[in-house]
Amino acid sequence: MQSYNKKQILIQAAVAFNELTNSSAAVENELFFYKPGGKWSVAENIQHLILSTGTTILAFKIPAFLLRLIAGKPNRPSRTYDELLIKYNQKIEAGGSASARFIPRQLKAGDDKALLIKKWQLVTARFLTLVDKNTNDYKLDQHIIPHPLLGKITLRELCYFTIFHTLHHVKTINTIIQQNTFEN
Repeated sequence: MQSYNKKQILIQAAVAFNELTNSSAAVENELFFYKPGGKWSVAENIQHLILSTGTTILAFKIPAFLLRLIAGKPNRPSRTYDELLIKYNQKIEAGGSASARFIPRQLKAGDDKALLIKKWQLVTARFLTLVDKNTNDYKLDQHIIPHPLLGKITLRELCYFTIFHTLHHVKTINTIIQQNTFEN
């Protein structure tokens, strides 16, 4: 089971963010806003990630002493990427889902696809910049933050979550694209 250092986190996050951007930008406007079977559209998946990643950014903006006041100190080492992914999948299988503040508003074909993708690019660039400038490998393991599904997690684990959560939605978006291709 692998742990990523800060540099690896930044690389893996950038790869995941770019994969989502590229998959989404290539989608035709009609499919971008299509809601398959009442599930989220490509656009709504992106909006959800903007809300989620935008909230994640706060953990890297606020001073360390405030993080300690909010959540305390870690009482265990950071989990590996794989360990946290297993925990996340267990929570999802047990019925866990996005809390209300992370549910995207309903989007329709008249909304601006390019603007939504631009917002995604801005929030992910901000995430990468803040993780790069405001943390180091030591700090990633010395501070915790409450997560609505996973409980208290370290900043390193929050980075892992951001990566695999983005990749989860890349997979969802690619499924929407693939299923629509087969329908035509």
